[in-house]
Amino acid sequence: MKPRVQNNLPLPEGSRYLHQIASTPLVPVTLEDANVKIWCKLEFLNPSGSTKDRIARHIIEKAWRAGKITRGSTVVEASSGSTSIAFALACSQMGLRFIAFIPESATSERELIIRAYGGIVKRVPGNMTEVLRAAKEASEVEGWFLGQQFSNEDNTEAHRLFTGSEILSRIPGGCVDGIVSGVGTGGTLRGLYEAFSSAGCDVSAHAAIPCEGKLFGANVECCSLRFSSNVPGVANGISDIYAQWNCPHLTEWEISDDECLELTRQLWAKGFPVGPSSGLNMAAAIRVAETLGKNCAVVTVFPDRMERYFSHTVFDGLRP
Repeated sequence: MKPRVQNNLPLPEGSRYLHQIASTPLVPVTLEDANVKIWCKLEFLNPSGSTKDRIARHIIEKAWRAGKITRGSTVVEASSGSTSIAFALACSQMGLRFIAFIPESATSERELIIRAYGGIVKRVPGNMTEVLRAAKEASEVEGWFLGQQFSNEDNTEAHRLFTGSEILSRIPGGCVDGIVSGVGTGGTLRGLYEAFSSAGCDVSAHAAIPCEGKLFGANVECCSLRFSSNVPGVANGISDIYAQWNCPHLTEWEISDDECLELTRQLWAKGFPVGPSSGLNMAAAIRVAETLGKNCAVVTVFPDRMERYFSHTVFDGLRP
């Protein structure tokens, strides 16, 4: 028998530091008028300012090891902002060219951050379905590597392998009763549920759904906006990760825009520099904790930082 030839391509070193980032904190948070404790994973402390660093690093590193990309390759992603920012940062560290396809309605802050990391921004008219189509067509014509966050199983795997294990190693008692997250791609919620259930936890999954949707604009990655009548909680049915998930313990909680705003500002008052998706997650997590009982461990994530929302409604009343 011939010896197997090893074809692994070593990852670049130099300025690449994403693989050395320490675990983000998991802290207990109790807000005013809510007599429950929520365990919150501070994902806004990732290098690019959001939980999307996890999937960008995992997707790109796996593609590099498999020989799908190498130094100088072009990486493409369809993203309303957070994932493109994370991909731009990761690509800048690995000598890759990055092109972000984003909706025309995405905030200027997001485009500036992507461009600061050396990324190229292409704004696409229409909704995220149109943005996804444009990115896919361009990648096929040019032979570029497409991240495909809404259908790539590596998205879920990143949270199952890494985020989930970080939480289990830090939460008192080593067990989670309920996991709460907004649904954009569904990767966070699905990955964490699979991590906890495979570790033996009797855990339930809870999707936080903004029932009005005006608050989040084009930011479909943190929470779904327009809901499919066939698959509730999925923006225009674009997320294969969420649509194809057959979870026996899944509940969806509708949260109003006003409640998201109020809880986001309460989190600011406690020193958490978060975006409105954290307010959404916290609102749903409080309801879940009240349902499951005080002694249950309910976990949610604070997905991103406030700076990318300076032109957003959430800052109305604070601008000079």
